Amino acid sequence: MTLSGCCESVFSEELCGGQARAGVFSTVDQHMATVSARCLLLLLLLWIGVLHSETQHNRVSMNDDLLLPYAKRHGSAHSHRHIRDCQSVVHGNVTYETWPSSQHGGAPLAESSVFVSDARGATQWAYGHMTTVHDPLRTLSVLEPGGPGGCGFNHRAKVAETAEAAGCLFSQNAGFFNTSTGQCLGNIVSDGRLVRDSNGVQNAQFGIRKDGTLVLGYLSEEDVTDQGNPFVQLVSGVAWLLRKGQVYINQSLQAECGNTQETGSLSNFVDVVSGRTAIGHDADGKVVLFHVDGQTGVRGMSLWEVANFLKKNGVVNAINLDGGGSATFVVNSSLASYPSDHCEPDARWRCARAVSTILCVHPRHCHPRDCSGHGECLQGVCRCLEGWRGAGCEGLVCQPPACGAHGVCTSGGCVCDAGWSGHNCSEECMQGFYGDSCNQTCACANGGSCDPVHGRCTCRPGFHSDLCQQECPLGFHGASCSEECHCEDKCPCDPQTGSCTNPLREAVNLTLQRAGHCLARKMFTTWRQEEATEIQPYLTEQTWLIIAIGLSSLLLASLVGHLRRAFPASAGHRRISDRRDYSYVPLTDINSSVAAGKVSQPRKAGVEPDDSDSQDEIWSPRSGGS
Repeated sequence: MTLSGCCESVFSEELCGGQARAGVFSTVDQHMATVSARCLLLLLLLWIGVLHSETQHNRVSMNDDLLLPYAKRHGSAHSHRHIRDCQSVVHGNVTYETWPSSQHGGAPLAESSVFVSDARGATQWAYGHMTTVHDPLRTLSVLEPGGPGGCGFNHRAKVAETAEAAGCLFSQNAGFFNTSTGQCLGNIVSDGRLVRDSNGVQNAQFGIRKDGTLVLGYLSEEDVTDQGNPFVQLVSGVAWLLRKGQVYINQSLQAECGNTQETGSLSNFVDVVSGRTAIGHDADGKVVLFHVDGQTGVRGMSLWEVANFLKKNGVVNAINLDGGGSATFVVNSSLASYPSDHCEPDARWRCARAVSTILCVHPRHCHPRDCSGHGECLQGVCRCLEGWRGAGCEGLVCQPPACGAHGVCTSGGCVCDAGWSGHNCSEECMQGFYGDSCNQTCACANGGSCDPVHGRCTCRPGFHSDLCQQECPLGFHGASCSEECHCEDKCPCDPQTGSCTNPLREAVNLTLQRAGHCLARKMFTTWRQEEATEIQPYLTEQTWLIIAIGLSSLLLASLVGHLRRAFPASAGHRRISDRRDYSYVPLTDINSSVAAGKVSQPRKAGVEPDDSDSQDEIWSPRSGGS
């Protein structure tokens, strides 16, 4: 019974049980229990089968076929200068080779073939793939494991996984990596983006510059980071196999020697047979990807054999890439090589290793893929928008100094500064116009000129204001009306020349005449109104004059009387002396009386004149002299 049949039986029985009579309920329940048990057994078997299938699908590499060039520190122990100074004089100071790449725009994009080689004699055969890329600049990329950012996270991924995500037609493993941490090693540039800089560590490099130039060899840090013609793809290997069509392994051993690697000395790394990958180019500038199956020390090729095989097949320059259990070749996201790593948990199987960077042959891409935002990518070729040029539409058609000192180049040609015009911005705005493209009209009046940049008015002498609309006020003349007139009687002068002989124009004179008549009329009217409304006095002026004279006379008489009293004559002085009412008794008489013992008697009851009051004893000025 199938799973669907089992479920249908259970459903049918449940439906029938719902309609059964009460007398047969027990029989139906027993039958349903039997069917349910069968369904559970079938589900259990199905689950076991799925689990087994997933276990087989999740086999992973044991990473047991390691072929590492260095045991500890990856890279040569020598500096770039050392490599430059120690190479053969035939190469001069250049430590790398350049070659123009093929830019074949037709189909096919690449061709891959399988080879069977008797490189080690008739007793042992080597199997592998050679892929020729006809347009490497647009169809070959160095990709990080799992996609962009993989190296930053020390990520590793199988070649097929990375290739599937990127839509690769052909792909193989590329650069070395740290087998413990997963760190990507060497210089890496992916689609124009610098992923990793090795800080000048010297190993054989393969790269493609922005203009399509192929570069193979040893690069300084300045070469790697050069922005004049930057790399769009770059990957590091170990060992330069071919240089200018000649095997270059011995020279490479001297340049790249370092610490002992896990499989022995660097010479042993070169000599041991193993799975290998390499990259190079032929005389036509086509890039050649090489892959050979193998197992370290058992089958495969040594680097000497790889170099001679590539030379025999027309390769001019080539470097070695990661090999051993990492050697992997994939066609359309499907594994096409025979891996050497054993699988976990079943060692009877061989599994592809999770690696670092890969080389991907893909449909044509533009560089950059968005054509710098100034074009459209069609079959790997940027179709630039108007005003832009270059393989990546990165440059303007208009280039300095086409626009001179008064403009800038844009996609639409020269854009002139305000106040300038012309196809190369060399012409100043015509009189009466200003601003961007000289498309604004000046508003200056009375013959004033405007600034071609901002439109500010410069007034003729005799005028002022922002738009030169106002004539100088009376008494001033000249530019900006800043000079004062110096005419007699403070008369106004000509507002333009400052002349006093012909101070005002006819129109101005007429205006002033009318203004004078108007002002006079208003003044007379005002005076009449004041006289009509003036308050009449209660007394006339003649009455006020009589009153004032009378008051003045009274005041004068009073003043004379006071003066006479204040300054009397000598007779007046005597009258005052005669009228004295006090007695004068000389002190000598009083003293003599006291001395003679005369005692004055008390007065009688009646009032009698005292002796001292007698006329004889009253002193007067007349008797004082007798």
